[in-house]
Amino acid sequence: QVQLVESGGGLVQPGGSLRLSCAASARVFSFNAMAWYRQAPGKQREVVATFSRGGSTNYADSVKGRFTISRDNAKNTVYLQMNSLNPEDSAVYYCNRLMSPVSWGQGTQVTVSS
Repeated sequence: QVQLVESGGGLVQPGGSLRLSCAASARVFSFNAMAWYRQAPGKQREVVATFSRGGSTNYADSVKGRFTISRDNAKNTVYLQMNSLNPEDSAVYYCNRLMSPVSWGQGTQVTVSS
């Protein structure tokens, strides 16, 4: 059973923007804090942005001021607006619960390169 489907990645030049989407099953999404993660080659998966049940957001220092997480509860979807991208942002991006993550989706590849 597919629970998380990420999309919106691609190849973008430095300074460019992308908007990622994550469609989640209701069981995964409802009443849960959600997060975007990323994993670059040879590195551990890291939390990029979180959106709590109460509506507060938090960001990794490396993306603060450039990325914005949002959620549409009616659509069980989480978004990540990424601006001013740089090569260090290149990674596979995933979404999941912040607490008690479920099986990971396939992720979406973001490549920032000129």
